Amino acid sequence: MSLEESSHYSIEHFFIALALILIFSKVFGELAERIKQPSVLGELVAGVILGGSVLAIVPSVPGMLGYDTFHLLAEVGVAILLFEIGLETDLKDLIKVGFTSTIVAIIGVVVPFALGFASILVFEKYGMLGNVDPNFTILIAITAGATLTATSVGITARVLSDMNRLQSGEAKIILGAAVIDDILGLIILGVVSGLIESSESGVGVGGGVSAASVGIIFLKAFGFLIAAIVIGNLTSKRLFNLVEKMRVRGVLLLSAISFAFIFSYLASLVGLAPIVGAFAAGLVLANTHQFKSIEERIKPVADVFTPIFFIMVGAAVDVAVFNPFVKENIPILIIALVLFIVAVVGKLISGLGVFQKGIKKSVIGVGMIPRGEVGLIFAQVGLTYGVFTSELFSAVTVMVMLTTFIAPPLLKIMFARGGDTAEDSA
Repeated sequence: MSLEESSHYSIEHFFIALALILIFSKVFGELAERIKQPSVLGELVAGVILGGSVLAIVPSVPGMLGYDTFHLLAEVGVAILLFEIGLETDLKDLIKVGFTSTIVAIIGVVVPFALGFASILVFEKYGMLGNVDPNFTILIAITAGATLTATSVGITARVLSDMNRLQSGEAKIILGAAVIDDILGLIILGVVSGLIESSESGVGVGGGVSAASVGIIFLKAFGFLIAAIVIGNLTSKRLFNLVEKMRVRGVLLLSAISFAFIFSYLASLVGLAPIVGAFAAGLVLANTHQFKSIEERIKPVADVFTPIFFIMVGAAVDVAVFNPFVKENIPILIIALVLFIVAVVGKLISGLGVFQKGIKKSVIGVGMIPRGEVGLIFAQVGLTYGVFTSELFSAVTVMVMLTTFIAPPLLKIMFARGGDTAEDSA
């Protein structure tokens, strides 16, 4: 029985779905590694198979029974992943590449936005958007452009981790740029929301957004990161020295996870993605005496929760829209293909912002390509507010998924070109 056919999402449904998620993630992860690809690619494929458009075992879209439950588990998984990545990242090294990461992030936002905006105007000119109010074309173009600016730090970070590349110069720049991208994305999302609200109230596009409101969002985002790291460094060492003296079983692990979740909550309070808070928590605890023990203990927890996130990302793919023999799919596929090309080119260009010797610009560009859950959030905003038609939403979703799927194998190829593989560095 599929999840849609059940009137109640029972505990037995939850258990079997969770079991299949964990089993499929490891089986397909193993298959991916056997063909010399990162295991995360196998997990994404497993998600497609388990999702609503194939086996319908995993609730893959909002509204399906059990979706909220697995969505929350996926959020826990990606938070733990980013916390783990933060633990493995040296804050000093991240600061060293801060300027370069900022340049990469800015280029990686401006170029895709401009290309996406222009593409929508072309689609509208040739009537490919369907029955769309011409007065909303600019708003649609802005929202679509905003979707293309996203970068999924979760996808790229996992790939780099699988390849034992988190300590490379490229990884540090990518992670720094992805965090900055999240802040810039937050600002753009705030602007887009303001534009939508102002257009709905009849004020006109742009009427509800001011330079002051954009500046406030910007200051809140950067202020949180600085405050979290500074205050965290001042308190974490004493706190975890005290925790280490406690005798109750698992206290160090649970304290570390709670620390990450609290930071995630605080990040969400200022409008940032919770994963940024989890990453900041990892950076802070990396400076404690207990970070090696925390890092060792967090891995089994990540092995359980992190695959759920990647399965859910893959499950969001509707394979039906890839059928070219369905007439209604042709415009969707054309728009999706153009947006995909624009999305890839826009992020590849961001690698040109790197001027450090020994750093592969191609790797930086490829590492910024996947939109993942961040791109889906932007697309969902467009659909929820009625800016995107269901057809345009499908096209944008296809673009998001394609960029998510091509990044793992491309990163593998880019690193291998230098003659230094992940196995060599292990």
